[in-house]
Amino acid sequence: MHTDSRPGIALVTRPTRMRNLLHRWSTRGAAKFAILAAHRAQRAQTAESELRQVEEWAAAEFQDLEQEDALYEEVVRRLQSELNFGLPVQLVDREFLPNFDFSRFEVVVVVGQDGLVANAAKYVGAVPIVAVNPDPRRFDGVLLPFQVNQARGSVERVLKNRFRERSVTLAEVKLQDGQRLLAFSVLFFGAATQVSARYTLRTDSGCESQSSSGMIISTGAGSTGWLSSVLNMACGVAHSLGATVANRPKLDWEDRALLWTVREPFVSRMSRAELVFGRLEENSTLVVESNMAAGGVIFSDGVESDYLQFNNGTIAVVE
Repeated sequence: MHTDSRPGIALVTRPTRMRNLLHRWSTRGAAKFAILAAHRAQRAQTAESELRQVEEWAAAEFQDLEQEDALYEEVVRRLQSELNFGLPVQLVDREFLPNFDFSRFEVVVVVGQDGLVANAAKYVGAVPIVAVNPDPRRFDGVLLPFQVNQARGSVERVLKNRFRERSVTLAEVKLQDGQRLLAFSVLFFGAATQVSARYTLRTDSGCESQSSSGMIISTGAGSTGWLSSVLNMACGVAHSLGATVANRPKLDWEDRALLWTVREPFVSRMSRAELVFGRLEENSTLVVESNMAAGGVIFSDGVESDYLQFNNGTIAVVE
């Protein structure tokens, strides 16, 4: 089979919620019925007179899914048409990112959400990314600086080498057997199921055995995501106990540092919770050794299917 080897433009897309439903239920009718059944199940004791309202809620939810899907598909078609610079435009679904070769492409256009930018960034190498927000009313777009009507001009500036770029510091974890994993936004260390993760944490501040819901290690680009939600919880708990948090830690995308935190640490005879948060500066390392017999994982940017096994005796170094 002939493969086009010319330089091109990669257009990275994701399945919408509707596409995921259709993948599971095959038809729109079946998907709509499944949503209605879910609403009815949640309100099993609903009086007969209120069933009409339940059906209306289900219909409104399904309509929202259809609108989101239609708009996303229209944005992708529009970009395919408008990015006509005489170069092939290659559609790349999120599923194929880990195995896709971006080396021949001049620019990668990511059609958000924010998480898709994080998923793509660690695989594209040095190829510039233009991140497009397909629906500003629906998505905050922290990592999506460009609107759809700005995409062509932004790509043109990249192709003419007249663009300004924003560098991003990535996180990297290495295992003692040579395996490694990059993260654009966040690394997760923990258990694959809802059980406690057991490990030994070593930092410049000390060493302790821990039992927790896992650790996250965030880059500056990821500090407004998962890390932010953890800090929101911590600040909320502190506030409810009468304490205040004067300054929340913050990283810019370019900062040569990472922030790490332990989720829900448990104190017992065998585990401590004194090392729960810190800043990892450049040229410093954080070492985590697994104490889990099975089910330990390390993954990045929310992609659980692309993981490193993190079982008993595995030593991971983050830098």
